[in-house]
Amino acid sequence: MTQLNESYFSFGNSKIYYQLAGEGSALVLSHAGFVDSRMWDDQWPVFTRSHRVLRYDLRGYGKSSAEVSPVNRRDDLFRLMHHLNLSSAVLIGCSMSGEIVLDFALEHPEMVLALVLVSTVPVGFEMHGPPPPLLMQMFTALQQGDLDLAADLEMRLWIDGPARQPGQANPLVRQRAAEMSRIPLANHTFLKMDSERVDPLNPPASERLGEIHVPTLIIDGALDDPEILRAADVMAAGIPGAQKVVMNGCAHLPNMEQPAEFNHLVLDFLEGVK
Repeated sequence: MTQLNESYFSFGNSKIYYQLAGEGSALVLSHAGFVDSRMWDDQWPVFTRSHRVLRYDLRGYGKSSAEVSPVNRRDDLFRLMHHLNLSSAVLIGCSMSGEIVLDFALEHPEMVLALVLVSTVPVGFEMHGPPPPLLMQMFTALQQGDLDLAADLEMRLWIDGPARQPGQANPLVRQRAAEMSRIPLANHTFLKMDSERVDPLNPPASERLGEIHVPTLIIDGALDDPEILRAADVMAAGIPGAQKVVMNGCAHLPNMEQPAEFNHLVLDFLEGVK
């Protein structure tokens, strides 16, 4: 059995919950902005067979500190890797964490062996058209303190996606994601996101894609928002040598909806990473 190191990394008044297990080259799993590190449950036992894997809860999520402002999430990742003596790693980030690891690779290129960007929109990417109506309804529900409605709207946005009706996505995935989402909703993490970005990169990642010089895999779900899919095309064209895969039958969290295919894609990609 793989030995598990499960603990908290504390600094200042904050603490970050993490799990570390496995042997081999380091692999960091960073979660999407409406769930927590449990989104990687189907990857954890597979990836830890061949890699030293770290997963953690961002501040404001899961078991980590509830406070989220002010936060520099790149620095949080840097501190945590330094604390665990991970001098370099493959970084896998989903959604908001895709932004984080992409920025991290630009700021600390010597610490990044490869990138896997899942359902990612790089900072500075200009979205076309108005925001999805469900997103605006979700923010309204949060402002009114209706966490049940906000959680349901999140599931419709990110698990169902714009092409499916409630009930068409895997109900177990929906249930697991909804359970995780209640924590950041209760912590008001979403309402503080705009104010929490401390020390953003200037120019932003969307204008610096050509500076990424590590193997990069971009994974998206075919049923996700079309603008997120367009962002994947932009990254694939801008990052030298980047590979892009669109997984059918899933939306914003393809690793949860199609875990076997996702795991195969990532492990096959990692075979080529020196």
